[in-house]
Amino acid sequence: MEEAFASALLLSTSLALLASVVAALAVSWYFSRRVQRSIHNVAEAASQIADGRYDARVPDPGLGGEFSSLALTYDRLAEKLESTESTRRSMLADLAHEMRTPLATIDAHLEAVEDGVRELDEDTLGVIRGSTGRLRRLAEDMAAVSRAEEEGLDVTLRPMEAAAVGEAAVEIARDRYAAKGVHLHSELADAGEVRVDADRFGQVLGNLLDNALRHTPEAGAVTLTCRRVDHWVEYRVADTGEGVTAEHLPHLFDRFYRADSARDRAHGGSGIGLAIAKALVEAHGGGISVTSAGHGQGATFTVRIPRLH
Repeated sequence: MEEAFASALLLSTSLALLASVVAALAVSWYFSRRVQRSIHNVAEAASQIADGRYDARVPDPGLGGEFSSLALTYDRLAEKLESTESTRRSMLADLAHEMRTPLATIDAHLEAVEDGVRELDEDTLGVIRGSTGRLRRLAEDMAAVSRAEEEGLDVTLRPMEAAAVGEAAVEIARDRYAAKGVHLHSELADAGEVRVDADRFGQVLGNLLDNALRHTPEAGAVTLTCRRVDHWVEYRVADTGEGVTAEHLPHLFDRFYRADSARDRAHGGSGIGLAIAKALVEAHGGGISVTSAGHGQGATFTVRIPRLH
């Protein structure tokens, strides 16, 4: 009986051990195959992205939170790369267009002078100078926004009265507004002091006022306000112009972005001014935003920078 019990125990233990090993191998094979498929999907998507197919996505493998998070993060990365590539292509196309127009103007006038159709008089030289000036401004704007976004700007902060900064920007822009017939108002409350680089921050308000002027028709109005909001000083540039639809609002501070490309080119905008303004405001430790009720309802740009205590 003891020998039979020992034999039965050995046999049952061996069978249980064998069954456990087979079950463990089966479970390991099953999960390893699922993990392998998931890794293969990631590798395949990465290969597609490397080939320029930025619409590649990784499905949720259903292996738990970590793998789901990995797939979601990878999909977000692919979306970001797709958006970046789209922006790059659009930027290059817009940059080529911006350069093509003044270059074509210069080439046409020089050819006319060579053929004797036009004289090299002051009018011709004025057109050529205007085109070269446009190219120079484009190059300067590109360099400025690149330095600003890469934090390469030399910003010298000094205490200044917040209202005085706004008043200086209004005075600089007043003649341009008068020439177009657009009313420029200022409501500058005593908001205390701010630490700003007068030239750089003046460029921010100047860009916003110029942008408002371009999109506000004759007899319209633009108002620059300054007030204290908690620990911030808030500047607002509100116009009664063309306004911006909701789908364009998140992209207005992107390089070369235009809600209406043909219209803005006719107005002389390069699509860089707002990107420069955003970078400069962030260099001052602040933020910038825009709101609009829709087309024809005007737009309001809001800048907030820290107030000195």
